[in-house]
Amino acid sequence: MDILETDAYDRRQRRNTSCTLFFSLLPFFLSTGLYFYLWTPDIPSSITNAGVKSAPVLLLAAVVLSWNGGRSVLGVVGGLVFSAVGDFCLVWPELFLHGMGAFAVAHLLYSFTFLSSRYATYSSSAWARFLCLIPFLLGGAFYIYLYPFLQKAPNSDLLVPGVGVYILLIGLMGTLAIRTGHTPTLLGSLIFMVSDLSLALQVFKVTAPVEHGHLVVMVTYYLAQLLIAVGDVRAMESKDDFAKWKRS
Repeated sequence: MDILETDAYDRRQRRNTSCTLFFSLLPFFLSTGLYFYLWTPDIPSSITNAGVKSAPVLLLAAVVLSWNGGRSVLGVVGGLVFSAVGDFCLVWPELFLHGMGAFAVAHLLYSFTFLSSRYATYSSSAWARFLCLIPFLLGGAFYIYLYPFLQKAPNSDLLVPGVGVYILLIGLMGTLAIRTGHTPTLLGSLIFMVSDLSLALQVFKVTAPVEHGHLVVMVTYYLAQLLIAVGDVRAMESKDDFAKWKRS
């Protein structure tokens, strides 16, 4: 098989893989649609509501696990599972700190994954290093802006340090995602930060209530998780293809 035939074969394989991955994601898309169909501003907190909200991310975890196997259990799969726990907790306002803690663990697991060998490392130029600092700079600026509102919260003694640590962890995740230079991973992590920023502005009453604020938070959240999950599958495929190429 010559080079042109090999290249054509690889392109066909990638197309087939993309189609298979898309069909494996259909349960995620359907469950996400169900969540938005059932959600209303006055929907009560319940186990059913929490389950419907958590289901899309759990289905994403199942997809990544089916494609990558146990190699992602302590990475993106684990992060998605802890994210689902966070989704479940946030249905009840009194469990906000528990939900934030679950998402903090998810960001840690994502960060460890982005440091793994299957993710390519971006250029180490001065410009690249500056780009990697942006999530920390934005996170620090946002925390300073949010600080007076955190102090007014009923449980400010826990929220002030807790939110600070959380912003540090999501900033770390964003920085490591930029470092990979992997487009789905990078976009997913940055959109996740946008989702959390939107949520914080609403939860801590920084802005006046926005009519479709919840939709903004959840659309960006599900999109971010989808991109991170797909990015991990693609990163694992690239690593496996490279390993095959080295053996050949």
